[in-house]
Amino acid sequence: MGVKSKAAAAIVILLLFLGCLWLQGGLDYHWDSCLKSYNQVNNLNHLTNSSGTGAAEGPLRQEGCPGQTFQVSALLSHLQAASAQHSDIMLQPYLSSWDELVRFMEALGPMVGLISNEIETKTSLIRQLALAAEEGLEAELHPDHLPARVASTSDADDHGAYRSVRSMIQVELQHGLVDFRQQTDSGCRTLLRLHRALDWLRLFLEKLAETPASSTSGRLRSPSELCREAYQSTLAHHHTWFVRRAAELAFIALPERGFFFRLVCVQNQEELSRLLLHVVAAIVEVYDRTEGILQDNGMLDLP
Repeated sequence: MGVKSKAAAAIVILLLFLGCLWLQGGLDYHWDSCLKSYNQVNNLNHLTNSSGTGAAEGPLRQEGCPGQTFQVSALLSHLQAASAQHSDIMLQPYLSSWDELVRFMEALGPMVGLISNEIETKTSLIRQLALAAEEGLEAELHPDHLPARVASTSDADDHGAYRSVRSMIQVELQHGLVDFRQQTDSGCRTLLRLHRALDWLRLFLEKLAETPASSTSGRLRSPSELCREAYQSTLAHHHTWFVRRAAELAFIALPERGFFFRLVCVQNQEELSRLLLHVVAAIVEVYDRTEGILQDNGMLDLP
């Protein structure tokens, strides 16, 4: 094998590790998770101005984007549905939002797509917990997968234990599924990892929405630079040196700005900015509410 082939193989292996460790925050938990290996919605949304900081002014009409797997209209619809109930976050549309964000990351190329594999593992875990609760299962499962005991739907609201973030926290605390001292595969811990990743994507999209006039540098920086900067301000604080270096390597492969125009069917930076600011406002609403719920229950630092 030549030098170039060996280098390429090393990069692939490094990124595979990154995909597995991305949301774990360390190298010492569930190495076997590396062995873990769509529901597209095309609808029309009428969006009004959000109260989130930096939201674009005026109503926005965003249709499906032909030829694209990722649909920003579907993402906005799911995010709004997730925050539809006052003071809570509905889990089903929250997870559907992540389905769309996974498609967004996969559209950015295989390097970034590797990261989405771990996110899919996280969303799948919460869905399995919800399904087990719905069916009233109390199966003894392998500790590296689901908790040994899953509460039945009778332990929460009539709509199910995993109907919302608050109901999930309530039932998992009642049944001792959350450990504040050591790592577990509870829905609460899994949600926290997704929550941190959402902050990274929120900041990346916010930076991508910058115009030359709003940018501190007075120019449009590359998506690669913006994504790396957003990562360093958010997820990097929870990762080891090894994972941080691997992440920066993955960001080098991000496509140029013109790709994002095509991805969401806009013609220029002004249109992209207006659209992304609505997306960011919707993400902020979901993120801030989730943050408050986790904080109320002392879960922002679950191991």
